[in-house]
This record gives sequence, structure tokens and C-alpha cells, in this order.
Amino acid sequence: MDTTGIAALRNPRTNKGSAFSGAERRALGIEGFLPTVEDSLEVQIGRVHVQLDALAGDFQKYQFLSDLQIRNETLFYAVLMSDPAAFMPLVYTPTVGEACQQFNRFFRATRGMYLPITARGRVKEILSHWPEKDIRFIVVTDGERILGLGDQGIGGMGIPIGKLALYTACAGVPPQFTLPVMLDVGTNNQELLDDPLYLGLRQNRVRGDEYDAFIDEYVRAVQELFPKCCIQWEDFANFHAVPILERYGGKICTYNDDIQGTAAVALAGIFGALRISKQQLTDQRFLFLGGGAAATGIAELISEAMALEGIPIADGRARNWLFDVNGLLVSSRGDLADFQKPFAHDHPPVASFVEAIRALRPTGIIGVSTVPKLFNQPVIAAMAGINASPIIFPYSNPTSRSECTAEEAYKWSDGRAIFASGSPFGPVEIDGKKIVPGQGNNVYIFPAMGMAVLATQASRVPQELFIAAAKAVAAQVSDADLASGLIYPPQSHILEASLETATKIAEVIFERGLAGIPRPDDIGAHVRSLAYKPAYPANPANPA
Repeated sequence: MDTTGIAALRNPRTNKGSAFSGAERRALGIEGFLPTVEDSLEVQIGRVHVQLDALAGDFQKYQFLSDLQIRNETLFYAVLMSDPAAFMPLVYTPTVGEACQQFNRFFRATRGMYLPITARGRVKEILSHWPEKDIRFIVVTDGERILGLGDQGIGGMGIPIGKLALYTACAGVPPQFTLPVMLDVGTNNQELLDDPLYLGLRQNRVRGDEYDAFIDEYVRAVQELFPKCCIQWEDFANFHAVPILERYGGKICTYNDDIQGTAAVALAGIFGALRISKQQLTDQRFLFLGGGAAATGIAELISEAMALEGIPIADGRARNWLFDVNGLLVSSRGDLADFQKPFAHDHPPVASFVEAIRALRPTGIIGVSTVPKLFNQPVIAAMAGINASPIIFPYSNPTSRSECTAEEAYKWSDGRAIFASGSPFGPVEIDGKKIVPGQGNNVYIFPAMGMAVLATQASRVPQELFIAAAKAVAAQVSDADLASGLIYPPQSHILEASLETATKIAEVIFERGLAGIPRPDDIGAHVRSLAYKPAYPANPANPA
């Protein structure tokens, strides 16, 4: 790849923009292409902050940052890592939801790989066009179940792009090892099909054997081209997500963040909540609003964590209940999917969520319904009536889909709720006390998992790693943070938190014999030595 002349300014990995020195400008043949002053990276970061402050809304800021990532990768990550708590909501949830919805209208420059099902038989050939040959992480989606927004078709590409940006910004995974992928199998969103600007296949979604064969061809292509690659599945519909994970989870290095990452961050929140309530995990009972893959994934991980604390796994599952649009999931229902059946227990049908709370007396409720405002005042009041410190976790994303707000949960529980949400909410004052709500964001899990896999060259990503991640996250919450209501580490310290979590995950990988490299003497130091630091290459003509 040419990295001299104007090409040096158009390659995001080599471009320094106004930070090219005079000597570099002469050597690369780019004198005259830039203003005279030679900036430092710190000055450039400050300029970006000024430019962002001048923009009207978060979506405009998302677009600006996306353009920056395509122009100057080092500066993009330097900006994100300068204030991660401020920039994570801009490059991912909640802003990425609007970005996916507006993808076709505001498409500017390509990033990642788009693999249409019409290219069956040629997937490996097309995937081989990617210029980097040592890819360690792919985040892939088919765009069918984007956050709580549903089928966004090709626009779902915003999710893999955003997720991988956080792999780097939050855990230091070097960006050259990452690749976002969109599997375009069509869309059932008629509004998109009727939109003349739609960029994806103009056909209904392919199902059945043809879909499965396409997924299998894709997995084989990744394995052959990038043998050290971990595949993260993202925002697939439940009826695809669960079978895909079952099909490949025990064979290759892969996981589903919606199922396992969400489960781990929820379990981390529960461990944090129990530090406040001073209770035991095995004494808890949870009721989920939503019966999909996210709900069953969380319920299963909680059950496995309970089993590690000494009770039979069946007893752990019996402490987790699901409630969907047709009411409480009970064993007598005839509409249950196989993945739901472990959490459909013997009980009379219950049609009302409030009545389910009164009947089951859960210590915590977890919302993964993608339907807003279902944790209403009667629901929160019912939880507060049977618990001194009710656990209230409305995890649906984006903010517009949250089952309740932080203020509602605290106000309706007289300030006693232990709260965490999927999207961010600001501090709340109740009776003169400032409470800081936590955000149960998967960002505490998947970047750290990625760094652990990178550091160990793990061959698999079993459930045990997610329990280790959850415990590591919860252990990093200070007593002062717990006193303020926080049950997750502050996002301002996400890099250090992720590296610590990655170290704990890596320890389990080595202990279980899943690593592809010898165990180092100091696992933490090894993990940190691999972390990406945004700095311009000394020789931009040879960025490696």
C-alpha cells in the first residue's frame, strides 16, 4: 500500500494531519498540502473538542467522529480515550441507534466488509479483499434485531463499527486486528424496501436452509483466512442467535454479546447490588420482563453462578422466571421455544406483570423487553413493598426503549431501589440525597473479553469466562461508589477496569488449558503490554 504523497493523508492509519513534521512532509512529498503549523496530538485533541462543542446534537457529533475515524484513526482513538465516559454514548448507545436508522441517508464512506447472500460460493474470495491479514476480532450482524429498534437491514452495520471502536477505546485492543462485518440477507422492513436511498439488498430476508448455509460458508471463510479470529455475533433475531451460538460455540472461538455479554454485565450488576444489600446470590429470585435470548442468557448465567456457590443448577434455574407478551412463562404453555423451557416452571398462568411480582416475590426485576415504560409505578411500588432494597434493572436500549428511568425507579421506591439501566441516566436527588445511577453497559464485558482472547490466543469462549468477567467488574466498584448508588466502575476509568477484568479472564483461560500461548509469569503485565496507545508512528511511511 502506497503511504507517500497524497496517499499518506488518505490512509487513516498513517495520516497525522496537521501533526506531520516538516521533515516528514518533505520526505513524504506532501509539502503544501497542509497548513504551516506543526501541531502536537494534544493540540489536535483540543481542536476536536472545540469542533464537537460547536455541533448541535449527538447525532451530528456521531457523524463528525465517524468521519474522523475514517480520516485519522490515531486522533479518533486519542479523542475517545481522552474522556471515555463522554464519548462512549456518542459512538455507541444511545446515539448509534439513530445512526443505524439514518444509515442510508447519511452514508459517507465505507468501513468494514459487506457480504450479501447473493455472493454465496464467493464469500471467502470477497472477505480476502480486506487489506489486513491478521484479524483477531470480527463483530458481525445481519441487522435484524438492532438494539430495541428491530430490523434495520444494512443500517445495522453501525453496531459492529461502534462495538469494535469500543474494543480499542475501552480495552486497548489494537484496531488493526478488528473487522466489522455485515451479512446482508435482505430486510423485512417495508419502509426500508420502499426507500430509494436504501443501500442493502431489496428483498425479504432469506430464511431456512439457505440462510444456514450462508452462515456456515461465512464461518468457514473466517476460519480459513483468519485462523486466530474470534467471531462476536451481534443483534441477530432470537431464532437465529441461539442456534448459531449452539452450533459454533463449542467448536470455534466465538460468542454472542447479546446473550453472553448482556448476561455477564447483568450478573456483574447483581454482584454489585449484593455488596449494597449484604445478601447472598443464592438467596435471590429474579423476574425478567422479556422472554428472548437476552433474558434466557442472563437467567442461565445467574443459574450457573449460583451453582458455583453450592446449589444444584436446577435450583438456580428455579429462581429465575420469565414474563413475555403472553404472560408468565409456565410449563403448561404451548408456545415455548426450546431455549425458554428451562425457565418455564410449574405455576398457574399469570397475565399481569404486577401480579407475577406479588405471586413470586422476586428480589430483582430485569427488563429486556425493548418496550418502554413497562416498569411503571405499580410495578416499582410492588417491588419496594416486598424488598428493603429492590433490584431494578431496565436494560433495554436505546434510552427511548428503557422500561423506566432512574428518576422513576428511585422516586417510586422512596429512594431504596438498587438501579442500573442499559442506557445512561443522570444523577437523581431524592430527599436531599444525590444518587448516581449505574449503566449496565456491555462495554464492561466485551472489550475486556476481546483483550483477554488477544492476550491468550484462546481457542474457545466458554460460559465460565463470563462469570469471571462479572466478578472482576463487581470487585472494582469502590465502597464510595457503592454509597452513591453506583454498582459498576466509573466509565471514566473504563480502560483500567477493562484491563483488570481482562487479566482475570485470562487467568481462567490459562487455568482451563484454553490458551494458545504459554502462560506468562505476570499475566497482568502481559495483558497491559499489548494495549494500544494512540500515538503517531515515528515513520508514517512504515506505520508498523
